[in-house]
Amino acid sequence: MAKSARTLRTCPAGHRYYKSSDCPTCPVCANEAAVPDNFLGKLGKPARNTLLHYGIDTIEKLAAHTEKEILALHGMGKASLPVLKDELKKAGLQFKND
Repeated sequence: MAKSARTLRTCPAGHRYYKSSDCPTCPVCANEAAVPDNFLGKLGKPARNTLLHYGIDTIEKLAAHTEKEILALHGMGKASLPVLKDELKKAGLQFKND
């Protein structure tokens, strides 16, 4: 398998970093970010950053998407689904039907 070329990038906060994937997350910002005190805080960094990148920062916004849509996002994995479903259930919500 060929190794991807690393490219120098600059995030909106001005941090410069190299990435070889198309992941838009700045590693410096990700390390500085505080863990939220909501459903996002129960997820790992990649899943949390993915949802935040796509503007899904409330449980209501999460409920507006299907499971397939969420799983299709870069950085989301099947291990995050039980956590998300549990948090939706606690809020009296569920994923949107296909």
